[in-house]
Amino acid sequence: MDKILILDFGSQTTQLIGRRVRDLGVYTEIIPGDSPLEAALTQDVKGIILSGSPESVYGEGAAPDKKVYECGLPLLGICYGLHRMTHDLGGKVEPLPKMEYGRIEVKVEKREGSGLLSRFLQGFKNSFTAWMSHGDTLTKFAPGFKEYGSSGTGFPAVVAHEEKPWFGVQFHPEVTHCEGGDDILGAFVLGVCGCAKGWSMEHYVEELGQSLKERAGDNPVLLLISGGVDSTVAGAALLKTLKSEQVHLMYMDTGLMRKNETAAVRANLEKLGAKNLHIIICEDEFLSALKGKAEPEEKRRIIGDLFITIQEREVARLKLPDSYLLAQGTLYTDLIESGKGVGKKAHVIKSHHNVASPLVDAKRKAGKIIEPLDRLYKDEVRKLGRLLGVDEEIVCRHPFPGPGLAVRILGEVTKEKCDILREADAIYIEELKNRRGSSGKSLYDEIWQAFAVLLPIRSVGVAGDVRKYGWVLALRAITSADGMTADVYPFETRDLLEISTRITNSVKDVGRVTYDISSKPPATIEWE
Repeated sequence: MDKILILDFGSQTTQLIGRRVRDLGVYTEIIPGDSPLEAALTQDVKGIILSGSPESVYGEGAAPDKKVYECGLPLLGICYGLHRMTHDLGGKVEPLPKMEYGRIEVKVEKREGSGLLSRFLQGFKNSFTAWMSHGDTLTKFAPGFKEYGSSGTGFPAVVAHEEKPWFGVQFHPEVTHCEGGDDILGAFVLGVCGCAKGWSMEHYVEELGQSLKERAGDNPVLLLISGGVDSTVAGAALLKTLKSEQVHLMYMDTGLMRKNETAAVRANLEKLGAKNLHIIICEDEFLSALKGKAEPEEKRRIIGDLFITIQEREVARLKLPDSYLLAQGTLYTDLIESGKGVGKKAHVIKSHHNVASPLVDAKRKAGKIIEPLDRLYKDEVRKLGRLLGVDEEIVCRHPFPGPGLAVRILGEVTKEKCDILREADAIYIEELKNRRGSSGKSLYDEIWQAFAVLLPIRSVGVAGDVRKYGWVLALRAITSADGMTADVYPFETRDLLEISTRITNSVKDVGRVTYDISSKPPATIEWE
């Protein structure tokens, strides 16, 4: 099977490059950017992509094996990857006077002909909106390279060698908000590299089933399940692959869940065929541990450690053998944002309780964790869920963070605040499901993720001619395909006004409602 090799230099979107290429029907393998290439350059590798990075080539950025420039394969450098090629081959990269972030127009000079350069440039529109995230630029081209496209701010955006199959772009075609990004990657993978299509999600399901059987053997597998899309699909994969009596599903009602969550989780898991379902009520323990804690990373750490502590206690009660394996519905976005990508250059954006907790990390190092989804993005998980027979209502459910409402209550978490946020969020989601968008679908189905956030401030207001202070609530609604980039959902003003009115009329402790209009980047989807 033809494949593309991706060198990971620590970008938040490296795996996203891989899944975009897989969407084209071509297999990808991702390795650390500074890995020796001799063993990786097998006959089925048809091209190499150099990823982005949070580092700079003139700073601590990693360099690839020199064989990358000697192997004769087509190369595509993306952002830092382009800088790396330029720096290594005799050009110059320097800091920009002003960083380029978000949407920026790119204009491309097309070139007629049948050569590889022409095939590559055929993937570009003459003018399109790209997605940028960088603070460096090319100030001197390496010998043989020429500019074929520039950004609206006047800096090189598309570069190629005039004779060798080496190309570079100063933006991120892998993110969904880059116009024509799939065509650009397709021009390289299919046009320049000549890869044949041989990869599909069905193929992934076959590989996953085989790997789960080999990994688990006859040992019991305990899945910590939240009832959301990720853990439910992970559970479906285990139940479909292993013997049902071998799979134990443990759900913890932390008191940080959505309204009526526990009852819905029980019904959904029993429908999937779960025989060993353990529901643990532990609200008091979590709220007690979080008392007085306001710093986001500390809250995440406390929740992560407590999850494992309670799990170990409850496992002891179940009398599972020491050989049992712990399973989690961890996504690749969780690993990347927690600095646990393929290489060692990724920065920590936020710690996920199922990744960054010291106890989870220790279990991972001991080889006692199974993560069936750890190379998938959210939209791929939904596709996998459908193939595994998970109900559409669950597959299409909006993401919910593992730490639950604790990271949607800014500052200290209390039961009172949880109850307020739980009720307000339920009203918000109900309104989205009942309202129609321009496509004719419900607003809930048009939106990738929506939720409410309780802010740590009170605002003056008036109720029944009486002055009062109420909590401030922020509404968040974004569109995305994978969670790595996100745009704000463009509500009709009437919808926001009516939703806000219902919340303030129904939840007496909320006195003011705001709408978050920040995209990702620069913001993250969750507030903490």
